[in-house]
Amino acid sequence: MDYVRLGSTGLKVSRLCLGCMTYGSKKWRDWVLEEEESRPFFRRALEAGINFFDTADMYSDGVSEEVLGRAIRDLAMPREGGRKGARRVVGRARRRMGLGRRR
Repeated sequence: MDYVRLGSTGLKVSRLCLGCMTYGSKKWRDWVLEEEESRPFFRRALEAGINFFDTADMYSDGVSEEVLGRAIRDLAMPREGGRKGARRVVGRARRRMGLGRRR
């Protein structure tokens, strides 16, 4: 995956962005994919190195953001290692984004 700087923020984000308007609750729109239906798309995006997701509180009345958050928690966070494991993942993510160590 190619990464680029996001404006002047210093963050490095994937060149590709996964739009999340399609994920959430059919109560909002009938063409929306429910949480379980969306998992394969989030899994593939994370495996491909995508770290840039477009979502908004208006997508599925905020359910899209909740679905994305649970997908990242379940698919991208370590299942073992507790706090130290989570710190390692966050540290790697910060380095990939070009943020380095926190001071």
